Amino acid sequence: MKNALKFYKDFPKEGILFVDIIPFLQDKKVYAEIVEKLGEAVSAPNIVAPEARGFLFTAPLLITKPEVQNIIPIRKSGKLPFNEGDLQDIAIEKEYGFDHLFYRLSDIAAGEAQGDEFHVSIIDDVLATGGTAVGIAESMMAQKIVKDGKEYKVVIDEFIFLVELDFLKGAERLEKIAPVKSLIHL
Repeated sequence: MKNALKFYKDFPKEGILFVDIIPFLQDKKVYAEIVEKLGEAVSAPNIVAPEARGFLFTAPLLITKPEVQNIIPIRKSGKLPFNEGDLQDIAIEKEYGFDHLFYRLSDIAAGEAQGDEFHVSIIDDVLATGGTAVGIAESMMAQKIVKDGKEYKVVIDEFIFLVELDFLKGAERLEKIAPVKSLIHL
């Protein structure tokens, strides 16, 4: 899997070494191995998937891992239609700037609850500083999800990444919230 990666210096801005995971999609054997490894790593019935690469690697889990019941998409501005009070804004800090992402409470409620909790796994492509994952986790844990008139809280079971850039120590930030699992360490 590691050999399939490509790297681009100074992208999206100077000083950043961009890790390109798109080659995973260009090799059927590598892609199948990644989906299998993700399936082994995930424990929650609900998966949080930031766009767009997160969708590509988590959607197959709905078919290959029976315990996975729901994918909660995280999108950029203007990509999710919503009803009043449903859309949640996440302010995130990435290693190369600030951004906003969005999710719908109704997408969490569409999933499977256990007791009075929705357990989720956050799966993303690359763990750098952890800013995106921290923003998502903190926002979701602050929510009260209403389903069938009952309130539920969101619990982060784990963070799972295809690639972790160990030298940026993003896992140290995330482990204060939940365990971190990465398929490839660089």
